[in-house]
Amino acid sequence: MKYEEIAGMTAKDLMNKKTELRQSLFEARMKNALGQLTNPMEIRAIRRNIARLNTAAAAAKVANVPTETGKKKAAAKKAGSKAKAKG
Repeated sequence: MKYEEIAGMTAKDLMNKKTELRQSLFEARMKNALGQLTNPMEIRAIRRNIARLNTAAAAAKVANVPTETGKKKAAAKKAGSKAKAKG
């Protein structure tokens, strides 16, 4: 699974896919413990896909966060300098 495929998913799809991959990771680990897993590299691939999903979810969350602008930014800066002067 490539990041480009994941980046276009909605938040709900990301969560569903993550749940599905966590279940398959659990099953792969169990099979590996029992010696039934033919390719142990599957575990690594699944873990990396989960990490890609987490990255895409975090990027989507950051994209939706409004940033400080104008007066808010100046007020925050001013308040920060006053706190430093008192401390």
